[in-house]
Amino acid sequence: MPRLGVNIDHVATLRQARGEFYPRLDHAARICLENGCDQITIHLREDRRHIQDQDVFDVKKITDQFNKPLNLEMGCAEDILDIAKEARPSWVCLVPEKREEKTTEGGLNLLDKSQYDKVKKTCDALKSSIDGVKISLFLEANEKINDMAIQMGSSIDAVEVHTGDYAKAYLENNDWNSYLTQFENTYNKLKSKGIHVHAGHGLTFESTGPLVEQALFEEYNIGHWIISQSVFEGLDKVVRQMVSLIKR
Repeated sequence: MPRLGVNIDHVATLRQARGEFYPRLDHAARICLENGCDQITIHLREDRRHIQDQDVFDVKKITDQFNKPLNLEMGCAEDILDIAKEARPSWVCLVPEKREEKTTEGGLNLLDKSQYDKVKKTCDALKSSIDGVKISLFLEANEKINDMAIQMGSSIDAVEVHTGDYAKAYLENNDWNSYLTQFENTYNKLKSKGIHVHAGHGLTFESTGPLVEQALFEEYNIGHWIISQSVFEGLDKVVRQMVSLIKR
Protein backbone atom coordinates (compact mmCIF):
# COMPACT_ATOMS: atom_id res chain seq x y z
CA MET A 1 0.00 0.00 0.00
CA PRO A 2 1.54 3.37 -0.97
CA ARG A 3 2.35 5.78 1.86
CA LEU A 4 1.59 9.48 2.14
CA GLY A 5 4.08 11.83 3.72
CA VAL A 6 2.72 15.32 4.33
CA ASN A 7 5.32 18.08 4.08
CA ILE A 8 4.38 20.83 6.52
CA ASP A 9 7.15 23.30 5.61
CA HIS A 10 4.69 25.94 4.46
CA VAL A 11 2.91 26.03 7.78
CA ALA A 12 6.25 27.36 8.97
CA THR A 13 6.42 29.72 5.98
CA LEU A 14 3.19 31.33 7.17
CA ARG A 15 4.50 31.54 10.73
CA GLN A 16 7.81 33.08 9.68
CA ALA A 17 6.05 35.74 7.58
CA ARG A 18 5.14 37.49 10.84
CA GLY A 19 7.69 35.97 13.19
CA GLU A 20 4.93 34.71 15.46
CA PHE A 21 4.69 31.43 17.38
CA TYR A 22 1.66 30.40 15.31
CA PRO A 23 0.62 28.48 13.31
CA ARG A 24 2.30 25.70 15.28
CA LEU A 25 4.17 22.94 13.48
CA ASP A 26 3.41 20.33 16.12
CA HIS A 27 -0.30 21.09 15.80
CA ALA A 28 -0.15 20.67 12.02
CA ALA A 29 1.74 17.40 12.37
CA ARG A 30 -0.83 16.07 14.80
CA ILE A 31 -3.76 16.93 12.52
CA CYS A 32 -2.08 15.22 9.56
CA LEU A 33 -1.37 12.05 11.50
CA GLU A 34 -4.82 11.97 13.11
CA ASN A 35 -6.31 12.02 9.62
CA GLY A 36 -4.40 9.14 8.16
CA CYS A 37 -1.08 10.24 6.71
CA ASP A 38 1.82 7.84 7.18
CA GLN A 39 4.65 10.24 8.00
CA ILE A 40 5.55 13.89 8.39
CA THR A 41 8.14 15.47 6.12
CA ILE A 42 10.03 18.69 6.85
CA HIS A 43 12.98 20.36 5.12
CA LEU A 44 15.50 22.12 7.34
CA ARG A 45 17.20 24.42 4.84
CA GLU A 46 20.57 26.05 5.41
CA ASP A 47 19.00 29.52 5.28
CA ARG A 48 16.23 28.52 7.74
CA ARG A 49 13.61 30.18 5.54
CA HIS A 50 10.77 28.15 7.06
CA ILE A 51 11.61 25.19 9.29
CA GLN A 52 13.75 26.16 12.29
CA ASP A 53 16.07 23.96 14.33
CA GLN A 54 13.62 23.56 17.23
CA ASP A 55 10.84 22.55 14.83
CA VAL A 56 12.72 19.34 14.06
CA PHE A 57 12.58 18.27 17.69
CA ASP A 58 9.00 19.48 18.25
CA VAL A 59 7.69 17.57 15.23
CA LYS A 60 9.74 14.49 16.17
CA LYS A 61 7.90 14.37 19.51
CA ILE A 62 4.58 14.21 17.68
CA THR A 63 5.67 11.52 15.22
CA ASP A 64 7.03 9.49 18.13
CA GLN A 65 3.67 9.78 19.92
CA PHE A 66 1.93 8.35 16.85
CA ASN A 67 4.70 5.81 16.22
CA LYS A 68 5.11 7.24 12.72
CA PRO A 69 8.27 8.27 10.86
CA LEU A 70 9.73 11.75 10.62
CA ASN A 71 11.26 12.26 7.17
CA LEU A 72 13.88 15.02 7.39
CA GLU A 73 14.87 16.59 4.09
CA MET A 74 18.29 18.22 4.21
CA GLY A 75 21.36 19.21 2.30
CA CYS A 76 24.83 17.99 3.17
CA ALA A 77 25.84 20.94 5.37
CA GLU A 78 27.69 19.99 8.56
CA ASP A 79 25.43 22.00 10.90
CA ILE A 80 22.32 20.33 9.48
CA LEU A 81 24.00 16.95 9.79
CA ASP A 82 24.65 17.64 13.48
CA ILE A 83 20.97 18.42 14.07
CA ALA A 84 19.93 15.25 12.26
CA LYS A 85 22.26 13.20 14.45
CA GLU A 86 20.68 14.69 17.57
CA ALA A 87 17.05 14.49 16.42
CA ARG A 88 17.41 10.95 15.01
CA PRO A 89 14.67 10.94 12.36
CA SER A 90 13.47 7.66 10.90
CA TRP A 91 14.18 8.84 7.35
CA VAL A 92 16.54 11.38 5.86
CA CYS A 93 16.08 12.58 2.28
CA LEU A 94 19.17 14.29 0.91
CA VAL A 95 18.37 17.12 -1.49
CA PRO A 96 20.33 19.82 -3.34
CA GLU A 97 20.06 23.42 -2.18
CA LYS A 98 20.69 26.79 -3.79
CA ARG A 99 20.15 29.90 -1.70
CA GLU A 100 18.52 31.84 -4.54
CA GLU A 101 15.93 29.20 -5.46
CA LYS A 102 12.32 29.55 -4.33
CA THR A 103 12.05 25.80 -3.89
CA THR A 104 14.13 22.77 -4.78
CA GLU A 105 14.52 22.93 -8.55
CA GLY A 106 15.77 19.44 -9.34
CA GLY A 107 17.55 16.37 -8.10
CA LEU A 108 21.07 15.81 -6.86
CA ASN A 109 23.66 15.74 -9.63
CA LEU A 110 25.47 12.51 -8.80
CA LEU A 111 27.32 12.71 -12.13
CA ASP A 112 29.44 15.44 -10.54
CA LYS A 113 32.15 13.56 -8.62
CA SER A 114 32.48 16.16 -5.89
CA GLN A 115 28.74 16.06 -5.23
CA TYR A 116 28.67 12.27 -5.36
CA ASP A 117 31.50 12.08 -2.83
CA LYS A 118 29.84 14.63 -0.55
CA VAL A 119 26.50 12.80 -0.65
CA LYS A 120 28.17 9.45 0.00
CA LYS A 121 30.10 10.89 2.94
CA THR A 122 26.89 12.35 4.42
CA CYS A 123 25.03 9.06 3.96
CA ASP A 124 27.76 7.13 5.73
CA ALA A 125 27.90 9.66 8.56
CA LEU A 126 24.13 9.35 9.08
CA LYS A 127 24.18 5.57 8.95
CA SER A 128 27.00 5.36 11.50
CA SER A 129 25.38 7.85 13.89
CA ILE A 130 21.66 7.00 13.81
CA ASP A 131 20.69 3.38 14.42
CA GLY A 132 18.22 2.14 11.83
CA VAL A 133 17.99 5.38 9.87
CA LYS A 134 16.87 5.03 6.26
CA ILE A 135 18.16 7.36 3.57
CA SER A 136 16.64 8.46 0.28
CA LEU A 137 18.19 10.61 -2.42
CA PHE A 138 16.16 13.20 -4.32
CA LEU A 139 16.97 12.48 -7.98
CA GLU A 140 15.75 12.96 -11.51
CA ALA A 141 14.34 9.97 -13.39
CA ASN A 142 17.56 9.74 -15.38
CA GLU A 143 19.27 6.48 -16.31
CA LYS A 144 22.85 7.64 -15.75
CA ILE A 145 22.01 9.26 -12.43
CA ASN A 146 20.16 6.10 -11.38
CA ASP A 147 23.32 4.12 -12.12
CA MET A 148 25.27 6.39 -9.78
CA ALA A 149 22.65 5.90 -7.06
CA ILE A 150 23.00 2.15 -7.43
CA GLN A 151 26.76 2.53 -6.89
CA MET A 152 25.97 3.92 -3.43
CA GLY A 153 25.07 0.37 -2.38
CA SER A 154 23.95 -0.03 1.22
CA SER A 155 24.53 3.68 1.91
CA ILE A 156 21.01 4.40 0.62
CA ASP A 157 17.60 2.75 0.92
CA ALA A 158 15.47 4.67 -1.56
CA VAL A 159 15.33 7.23 -4.33
CA GLU A 160 12.70 9.97 -4.28
CA VAL A 161 12.00 10.85 -7.88
CA HIS A 162 11.66 14.56 -8.65
CA THR A 163 8.15 14.91 -10.09
CA GLY A 164 8.20 18.71 -10.45
CA ASP A 165 8.54 18.83 -14.25
CA TYR A 166 5.81 16.22 -14.67
CA ALA A 167 3.47 18.10 -12.32
CA LYS A 168 4.07 21.38 -14.14
CA ALA A 169 3.39 19.77 -17.53
CA TYR A 170 0.20 18.23 -16.17
CA LEU A 171 -1.15 21.49 -14.77
CA GLU A 172 -0.29 23.37 -17.98
CA ASN A 173 -1.99 20.73 -20.16
CA ASN A 174 1.27 19.86 -21.92
CA ASP A 175 2.32 16.33 -22.84
CA TRP A 176 3.04 14.52 -19.58
CA ASN A 177 2.80 10.89 -20.65
CA SER A 178 6.50 10.70 -21.50
CA TYR A 179 7.27 11.30 -17.84
CA LEU A 180 5.32 8.17 -16.91
CA THR A 181 7.63 6.16 -19.15
CA GLN A 182 10.66 7.69 -17.46
CA PHE A 183 9.22 6.88 -14.04
CA GLU A 184 8.54 3.28 -15.05
CA ASN A 185 12.08 2.81 -16.35
CA THR A 186 13.50 4.30 -13.18
CA TYR A 187 11.32 2.10 -11.00
CA ASN A 188 12.29 -1.09 -12.82
CA LYS A 189 16.01 -0.34 -12.66
CA LEU A 190 16.08 0.69 -9.01
CA LYS A 191 13.78 -2.02 -7.72
CA SER A 192 15.87 -4.67 -9.48
CA LYS A 193 18.72 -3.55 -7.21
CA GLY A 194 16.62 -3.52 -4.04
CA ILE A 195 16.22 0.27 -3.90
CA HIS A 196 12.78 1.62 -2.98
CA VAL A 197 11.19 4.30 -5.15
CA HIS A 198 9.34 7.35 -3.81
CA ALA A 199 7.85 10.44 -5.49
CA GLY A 200 7.70 14.08 -4.58
CA HIS A 201 7.62 17.73 -5.60
CA GLY A 202 4.90 19.87 -7.10
CA LEU A 203 2.17 17.26 -6.91
CA THR A 204 -1.49 18.21 -6.59
CA PHE A 205 -4.56 16.05 -6.12
CA GLU A 206 -5.09 16.01 -9.89
CA SER A 207 -1.51 15.28 -10.96
CA THR A 208 -1.09 12.57 -8.33
CA GLY A 209 -3.96 10.57 -9.86
CA PRO A 210 -2.09 9.21 -12.91
CA LEU A 211 0.86 8.25 -10.73
CA VAL A 212 -1.40 6.27 -8.40
CA GLU A 213 -2.92 4.52 -11.40
CA GLN A 214 0.59 3.66 -12.65
CA ALA A 215 1.14 1.90 -9.30
CA LEU A 216 4.91 2.34 -9.17
CA PHE A 217 5.73 4.65 -6.29
CA GLU A 218 5.78 3.31 -2.76
CA GLU A 219 5.59 6.72 -1.11
CA TYR A 220 4.39 10.21 -2.02
CA ASN A 221 5.65 13.32 -0.23
CA ILE A 222 3.28 16.20 -0.88
CA GLY A 223 3.23 19.56 0.86
CA HIS A 224 2.61 22.85 -0.90
CA TRP A 225 -0.70 21.85 -2.49
CA ILE A 226 -2.03 20.26 0.71
CA ILE A 227 -1.21 23.29 2.84
CA SER A 228 -2.54 25.70 0.18
CA GLN A 229 -5.81 23.82 -0.29
CA SER A 230 -6.29 23.56 3.46
CA VAL A 231 -6.77 27.35 3.55
CA PHE A 232 -10.12 26.73 1.86
CA GLU A 233 -11.11 23.27 3.08
CA GLY A 234 -9.21 22.61 6.30
CA LEU A 235 -6.07 20.58 6.80
CA ASP A 236 -7.90 17.55 8.18
CA LYS A 237 -10.22 17.27 5.19
CA VAL A 238 -7.50 17.76 2.57
CA VAL A 239 -5.26 15.15 4.18
CA ARG A 240 -8.14 12.65 4.23
CA GLN A 241 -8.82 13.32 0.54
CA MET A 242 -5.19 12.71 -0.42
CA VAL A 243 -4.98 9.58 1.75
CA SER A 244 -8.10 8.26 0.04
CA LEU A 245 -6.67 8.93 -3.42
CA ILE A 246 -3.32 7.26 -2.73
CA LYS A 247 -4.72 4.22 -0.96
CA ARG A 248 -7.75 3.58 -3.16
